[in-house]
Parts: sequence; C-alpha cells; structure tokens
Amino acid sequence: MTTLSPGAALEPLTFEITRADLVAYAAASGDHNPIHQDEEIALAVGLPGVIAHGMYTLALVGRAVGAWTGDAEVVELGAKFVAPVVVPASGAARVTVAGTVGERNDDGLLALALQITVDGTKVLGAPKVLVRA
Repeated sequence: MTTLSPGAALEPLTFEITRADLVAYAAASGDHNPIHQDEEIALAVGLPGVIAHGMYTLALVGRAVGAWTGDAEVVELGAKFVAPVVVPASGAARVTVAGTVGERNDDGLLALALQITVDGTKVLGAPKVLVRA
C-alpha cells in the first residue's frame, strides 16, 4: 500500500496482457467481438492487430488502484479509450499505470491523477479516479 498524501507519487505498476487473457476475458464478460481474438478480422476493420477489450484495460487500472490504496472503496473510475492496446500473437502487451495522489474533495474523497500507457503511448485519456481512503 502507498502513502496517500497529496502529491505523493504512485509507483508505476505494469500488467501484461496475452492473447490467452483476451480469450478468458471474452468468456467471462460475454464480449466475443472478433477484433479481440482474430487477427484477420482486426486488420480488415482497420485496426493494427488484435486489441484488448477496453473494459479489460480499465479493469487493470482498478487493480492498480486497489494495490495502491489497500483496496479502499473506489467511488468513481472512468476514462476515455484513446488508443488501442495491441496484443501480439506471442508475448504480451504491457500496460503501465502510474500517477500521483491528488487532493481530497469536500466529501473527503481522494482523487488520483493517473497515466495509462503502453510503450509510452497513452491508451486511456482523462482518467478519473476517486477513492474513499
């Protein structure tokens, strides 16, 4: 767990996503869109390859928040999907979640200012995280 003082840096956490993870996520979520498993279809619709589910990527942000806050209550979690997370046929995509602790609001909720990247490219924009910690 990280010290949650305003301005404190949150140690970057990196999560690997493999094609097997995408298959498991599709089974668990019911999202069987072929762009998440079939290279040919992903390329045919103009994507650079098979991509991770956006909600799976956002769930990794939730995992990072839980690790940093000792599983504090997450009151709000959201972001815009700004770039696809391309998952190679072998190996893994590496999603890094980093940031700083913001200020407490009038309701006592703590904001976290985050950056979510793959190989230095922002994949989630305008992330908003509020925790009760």
